[in-house]
Amino acid sequence: MRKSDEERFRAFAGDQAKALRRCAYLFCGDWHLAEDLTQTTLIKIYRAWPTVQKTDSMQNYARKVLLNAWLDEKRRPWRRTELRVAAPPDFADAGADPELAQARSWAKDMTHRALLELPPRQRAALVLRYFDDLSVAETAAVLGCSEGTVKSQTARGLETLRLVVDNLTAGRPARRVVS
Repeated sequence: MRKSDEERFRAFAGDQAKALRRCAYLFCGDWHLAEDLTQTTLIKIYRAWPTVQKTDSMQNYARKVLLNAWLDEKRRPWRRTELRVAAPPDFADAGADPELAQARSWAKDMTHRALLELPPRQRAALVLRYFDDLSVAETAAVLGCSEGTVKSQTARGLETLRLVVDNLTAGRPARRVVS
């Protein structure tokens, strides 16, 4: 690779790595796997960099590669997921009100646990639409489907998310919904 191309790739990777890692975490629910998926995504983009940098939206292309890497990882039968209930925080926020911090933590944990119960396509649609704040058209481009499919997956995902949150808050085991 030419030095100028390598410098452009390094700048792109430096700018996008954090957002890709966050998106990967929302897809898979595991920070370590999210780092692996981000690394895999950047390696794939690096290999195709001369062709890739000619695309219209590098961010959408990177999200699409990330999504495909995650879906590939989900299809591997030897990888089994485990439900973690009590994980230590990454760092303590000494200035936060403990009561407010507990409420935020509970809501964040509940949302994350509910997201992990969704089928992969619904989860991907919700993460891209509401966490990455992409439009329907941009989400369709990343997912490689029609805008109608994005709308239906988003609607079904929100409906399933509500059901899962209701079950989790009522103390009932979450029922896995497949569409």
